[in-house]
Amino acid sequence: MIAEYIATTALRQGRASAPSLIAMGYNGRMSRLPKRVRVVEVGPRDGLQNEAKTVPTEKKAEFIQLLVAAGLREIEVASFVHPKWVPQLADAQELIPLLEPNPDVRYSALVPNMKGLERAIESGIRRIAVFTAASETFNRHNINMGVQESLDVFKPVVERALKEGISVRGYISTCFVCPYEGPVLKETVAEVTRALFDMGVDEVSIGDTIGAATPKDVEITGGYLLARFPVSKLAMHFHDTYGMAVANVYQSLQMGVTTFDSSAGGLGGCPYAPGASGNAATEDLVYLFDKLGIDSGVSLKLLRRASHFIARELARELPSRVLKVS
Repeated sequence: MIAEYIATTALRQGRASAPSLIAMGYNGRMSRLPKRVRVVEVGPRDGLQNEAKTVPTEKKAEFIQLLVAAGLREIEVASFVHPKWVPQLADAQELIPLLEPNPDVRYSALVPNMKGLERAIESGIRRIAVFTAASETFNRHNINMGVQESLDVFKPVVERALKEGISVRGYISTCFVCPYEGPVLKETVAEVTRALFDMGVDEVSIGDTIGAATPKDVEITGGYLLARFPVSKLAMHFHDTYGMAVANVYQSLQMGVTTFDSSAGGLGGCPYAPGASGNAATEDLVYLFDKLGIDSGVSLKLLRRASHFIARELARELPSRVLKVS
């Protein structure tokens, strides 16, 4: 803060130019941004599960391979939720064997309970994700369980997965605003986060499910979490309902967060969050990272190719702003 004040005063008084300050190593907040980020691509699961049209299994596999070709190294590809609830992803056990093995790529799948875990184990997937919410009402709408009830269900699932050598990620929905209860307390988010870590997950994704958070909300809730948990174990998962996703990612970057969930083309939404639009578009985030000089490992050109492919399969335009100008 002192360095910023000195530099800003020097600029104001004409004693230094912006280029000279940059040459001296000062570039304000930019100097505090991380050099690298992890992008967790959730389009094949979180995105496609909300589409009215079901994509054929072979086309899903092709889409995923295009994402791999673009440089994405962590991709959520499927869900083992009962097909009755998510028919678009009913082909998980057929899809996973079609994916080309790649030692540099980690595929994952959503698992709701022990039966889902058994199906996941049979498929050969080596990473799963469990999911709950910070809002009691949303969780009951989403998975027909209260928050504590869902945690009780997931505990033996996580234990079994870890014994099988399968790593586990945790998702928390409605970490900022709930469509039924309104603003969510940061203390509640921290409690649920702690419970997930205590049961053995290695990372928790903090979700803005209805896309209503602002950078100020991210600063408050994110700051509270970062004071209690390692930044390396937290990810941010923003939706773009109010056009705040990129702004919220930038706020997170300034706070040291380096892992972000996103969806190719901005696919997604949530059937239990009225009015919620898709996830943060992977293209929009990669464009931001590229312009900030942050290494994501993702080729924007090849990512666009993957998103155009799935847009054709869905026969609709995707919401990514960057994709629209390519």
